[in-house]
Amino acid sequence: MPVERDQPGRAQVEQGGPAADVLAASARVAHPQPPPVVGVDLDQLMIRYAEAPRLGVEHRRRLTGRHQQPPDAGLVIERSEHGTSPTANPPVRAVRGSGSYGPRPGAERPCPRRPYGGDCGGMTTSVSHLRQGLTTAQATARLAADGPNVLPSPRRTPPVVLLLRQMAHFFALLLWGASVLALLAGMPQLAVAIVVVVLLNGGFAFAQEYRADQAAQRLRELIPADVVVRRDGRRRVVDAAGLVAGDVVLLEAGDRISADLELAEAHALAVNESMLTGESVPVRPRAGDPAYAGTYVVEGEAEAVVVATGARTRLAGIARLTQEASRPPSPLSVQIGKVVKIVAGIALAVGAAFFGLALLLGTPASHSFLFALGVTVALVPEGLLPTVTLSLARAAQRMAARHALVRHLEAVETLGSATFICTDKTGTLTRNEMTVAEVWAPGHAPADVLRTAVLSSTGRMSDGKPVGDPMEVALHVEALRLGADLTGEITARNPFDPRRRRASVMVNGRLQLKGAPDTVLPLCRDVPAGGAADAGTGGRGAEGVQEALARMSERGLRVLAVARGSGSGERDLELLGLIGLHDPPREDVAEAIWKCRIAGIKLAMVTGDHPRTARAVAAAAGLLGADELVLTGAELPADDAALGELLDRDGVVVARVTPEDKLRIARALRSRGHVVAMTGDGVNDGPALREADIGIAMGASGTDVAREAADLVLLDDHFATIVAAVELGRATYANVRRFLTYHLTDNVAELTPFAVWALSGGTVPLALTVLQVLALDIGTDLLPALALGAEPANPRTMHGPARTGALIDRRVLFRVFGVLGPAQAVAEMGAFVGVLLLGGWHFGAVPDPGLLAAASGTAFAAVVLGQVANAFACRSESRWIGRLRRPANPLLLGAVAFEAVLLLLFVGVPPVAHLLGGAFPTPAGWAFAVLAIPVMAAADTAHKAWRASDHAVGSAQ
Repeated sequence: MPVERDQPGRAQVEQGGPAADVLAASARVAHPQPPPVVGVDLDQLMIRYAEAPRLGVEHRRRLTGRHQQPPDAGLVIERSEHGTSPTANPPVRAVRGSGSYGPRPGAERPCPRRPYGGDCGGMTTSVSHLRQGLTTAQATARLAADGPNVLPSPRRTPPVVLLLRQMAHFFALLLWGASVLALLAGMPQLAVAIVVVVLLNGGFAFAQEYRADQAAQRLRELIPADVVVRRDGRRRVVDAAGLVAGDVVLLEAGDRISADLELAEAHALAVNESMLTGESVPVRPRAGDPAYAGTYVVEGEAEAVVVATGARTRLAGIARLTQEASRPPSPLSVQIGKVVKIVAGIALAVGAAFFGLALLLGTPASHSFLFALGVTVALVPEGLLPTVTLSLARAAQRMAARHALVRHLEAVETLGSATFICTDKTGTLTRNEMTVAEVWAPGHAPADVLRTAVLSSTGRMSDGKPVGDPMEVALHVEALRLGADLTGEITARNPFDPRRRRASVMVNGRLQLKGAPDTVLPLCRDVPAGGAADAGTGGRGAEGVQEALARMSERGLRVLAVARGSGSGERDLELLGLIGLHDPPREDVAEAIWKCRIAGIKLAMVTGDHPRTARAVAAAAGLLGADELVLTGAELPADDAALGELLDRDGVVVARVTPEDKLRIARALRSRGHVVAMTGDGVNDGPALREADIGIAMGASGTDVAREAADLVLLDDHFATIVAAVELGRATYANVRRFLTYHLTDNVAELTPFAVWALSGGTVPLALTVLQVLALDIGTDLLPALALGAEPANPRTMHGPARTGALIDRRVLFRVFGVLGPAQAVAEMGAFVGVLLLGGWHFGAVPDPGLLAAASGTAFAAVVLGQVANAFACRSESRWIGRLRRPANPLLLGAVAFEAVLLLLFVGVPPVAHLLGGAFPTPAGWAFAVLAIPVMAAADTAHKAWRASDHAVGSAQ
């Protein structure tokens, strides 16, 4: 029978045709009792959902008192504008019936109120209101009273304040103080150099933080520009900002919902709420159900009434939650802060001690003060801050090459310190592609089963792009793969309805139907108790439909039953088979999970999906723990301490979580000492991403909100990319230890001349000037330190738990102050004194200025060359330079070559050498300086050999 459409998705059917029988049959189906719901405080910011089976999937819906209806609630078929009476078979529209589902036609009902304060302006909604909408005058008045439909602008920190914060943290304040002291000490060049270092680092960090604080701004991109409404009885296109409570909004496939709505009528409507709920399957709301701003219509059409706009929407509530969640300090920032405070304390203490010594030696107070200032400035590691910043930036570039985009530099090291990863399911562990996993077809060809399923669906793969429900698209793809005949004249269609939970069509005079097994099987005749051992059963032999259904459900598959009939009614049908669909795990996710466990990282799946589906995916991917603990958000303990104790295990699965649940999970695990990494892709994930130590957003499928709230963005949405980033993060932690060892060794050599001068009572001249110390810190040392920050990862980086302890532990301290530092100090002072002695100087005498300059240049060269050997020694904490098995670090080779060029510049160009206080070394001086290389190598080798033997003895015992 021909079908006419006056609007998309609404069919007019000639009286007496097969389609009319189908529609009439659907109208006679008793409305099932709504699923049981639990009470909830609707004044909470976030709401809970009841669970109702939808096509084999649990559908989350918002709880209101109106959903608690008696079992005898029925449908009322309201006369539509396309006909004059039900007997004329007009398009049917289900409205809520007397008492339980709303007023009968013509009656009025109060406009629903929402927990965010939204209402319809005090008016009631009726059939006449739905057909007429607001008047222009009403809309204008409400817009003036309630304000535009835009998310409220949060109180944002001015960019100037953000910049000042980067210029005023503890390390920056220390450097500012050093520059002032240098200026007071009569060293303006040093003061200027330190200021430049602070400004460059502060500007770089400001740029990173400014981008990170735009999450709330990006929420506005989820609001569409134009909306179709009914005002003054006519369809109108208005700007989304002009929507007001009480507006009647007309929705169709592809529309993004721009305000919180209540559906007045829905026709085969499917809404994707994944960015709000985490549910991967579109929901099928019915009349009376809510629809939220920021979601979008997948298929069907609807008319709805606006109940909340702007700041009153659920989307705005999540935005507030995101803003309230503070990002915790990263482990690296905490550790660097400790290092800086220790170094600052040492510098101030040594400066004060030298001031006292100078006074005791008879030096005037003014000169003693300036000398002490110089010593203090010399001990401040000016090169440490740029080394840390640029090293993290280099690591971020390497992560980007592995499809992990770092938004906050400190997140590089934080991820390497992760001890607990809470991962999403859809698209991260799985492919985010619904596929047909199994077709159970006793006595039928699988292609025939899929043909019926596709004909009763509207989702299709069109020009390589999915259109409609992802599950129906998967059916279409599998049918095409099997070569199913999808031709046929569709004369009537009864679309999927959440109450009936099935869809049917008339094709060439025969009924084709698919739906949830519990609604389809009762309509079938001769349901087989056992099936033949043919291709349809997959070679399993005889198997009844209930056994097949139970087996598919146990695997976590979404199961559809497919049937057909010879007449037009949905009765006495022939069961063709069952179809099981799933979103399969990615190919290499199991290997990535295994690497996490080898690395001592605990894993948890935190998803909005159904627990059965989540458990099946976790088991298939190898994530599910030995105790197979699967929880839902409603089952989580209210006490955070109990929650942390419950979840502090490997392989736990938490399904049906809300944004509040994710927040609590991150907070509870962090309270137990874990460094938590949390993944997310939706608007609802923003608060948890902020709360976690490291927030990880999806780049390909995630929302702008999640990406802006996160520290790390996965460009390929792949869990294995997280593991690769963890490995790089751990390598970064090891590299930070390397260049800290490198820098601190240099500081020992820089302090030694001042200590020798003081301890000798001034009989030994200063081997280095303060400007030479600065040239070492931010000149010759900088590039090798950066190269050490780019050292390739050790093959055993992911073996064992992360090293989350102090960056400077006993091992580093002993290596710096007990081995490498003293060795470099001996080489430095030996070269300095050797040149003086060869020039005729004796202890206590005042050396000739030219001789002193040459000796100082020699000491400077000895430190630089000693640092060359130190750079290679710092590549490993256990292997000596000649036994390093890892590939050579080309950046280090280049940095050492450039360091040699800088050395020649600083001592070989007379103006520069004179400015620094040195001169070009004599040939004997060069011979003394070169000796620093074997001295450093020998000290490093002896120390590592001693450690290896000590470890061997300890292991033997």
